[in-house]
This record gives sequence, C-alpha cells and structure tokens, in this order.
Amino acid sequence: MKLVLHGYFRSGTTYRVRLALNWKGLKYETVPVNLVDGGQRAADYLARNPQGLVPALEADGRILTQSPAIIEWIEETWPERPLLPADPHERARVRAFAAAIGCDIHPIQNLRVMKKLRADHGAGQDGATAWARHWIETGFTALEAMAAHTGGSNGFLFGDGPSLAEIYLLPQMFNARRFGVDLALFPRLFAADAAARALPELAAAAPELQPDAV
Repeated sequence: MKLVLHGYFRSGTTYRVRLALNWKGLKYETVPVNLVDGGQRAADYLARNPQGLVPALEADGRILTQSPAIIEWIEETWPERPLLPADPHERARVRAFAAAIGCDIHPIQNLRVMKKLRADHGAGQDGATAWARHWIETGFTALEAMAAHTGGSNGFLFGDGPSLAEIYLLPQMFNARRFGVDLALFPRLFAADAAARALPELAAAAPELQPDAV
C-alpha cells in the first residue's frame, strides 16, 4: 500500500501520525504543508482536507484526515506491535490518557489559536507563550497524577513498551519544551518521553529530523 503523509514538521498531530507509522515499520512518502506560509489553505490541499488542517494521509489514493482516526486506522490495519492493550479496561485507560492531550491540551495552544490570540485579543508573543504554557502545565498536572497509576514498566506508561499514550505524549512534550514548561515538575511524563524517544523508530519521527524542518 502506498502511503503519503501530508503535514508540517512541527505539527503535533502530524508528529503523532509519524510516530505511529514508524512504530509499525511502515514506509511512507512525506509531502510538506507549510502552515506558516498558509499551505494548508491552498486549493490543492483543501481538496484533500476541507478543514485546512494537517495531517492528511493518502492510502492508495484514498484520503484520511484527523490524527485520531488515522492512528486508529493504522492500528486496525496493521495490528502487529499494538499501540493498545488487549484488555478492554486498559484500552479505555490508554485512550483516556491520549484524549486528555488530544482533546484538552493540544487544541487550545496550536498555531491557529495562538494567531487568534495575537490578532484579536492583543496578546503579544510573550502573552501567547504564557497562555500555551499555562494550559500545558494545567493538563500535565492531571496527566502526572494519572500516570502514577498506569502500571507501566521500563519508563513506559502502560505495559513494557510504547502505547497510544506515548504517541500522544511525545508531541506534547516537544511543545512543552518550546513554550518553556518546567518538565522537572512532571517526572513520570518525563521518564515516559525519554523511554519512547530512546527507541530508534520513534526517535526518527522527531520534528527536527524531518525534510521540511527549518
């Protein structure tokens, strides 16, 4: 199956999909969509994703959008090296951890929200950064408490290897560093991030290693 990932190197949602693809050992082509220059609003991209958001994944010419749906499709299509536990209760806990990031932290500090803050509410760059840092720290405080009861090993949150929780955590930790969050306050999250990024497959998905990184 030919896979083509349209996304931006620093996009957290694109980073998630790269992590999932890499963990499954899948080959894919990367097509950059420069969010800073407005590439997501170009007509050819909007034809793929009318929301004007990244990522979009082409699978043999068919288009998939929204990182949660894309990652679930990857998991269902290639069940080897699973990202979700077999036990339904544990699967729900992993999904809840991921959703706390994907639904409650990431959306309110992404690029378009930060632009809106600066344009309509008079927030300068320092104000926008403080906004992002506040919501990441608030979310991480809850995640750190959740992580205390996840029962993983080898530094990972659930089980003895990466799960959907790490797939969502790594991009948010990347953003936390960008916005100056003191990660020493979140030792369990820090350990899980370090354990996952030590794996070559996941390390290769890092934003700074992507062909469009600037």
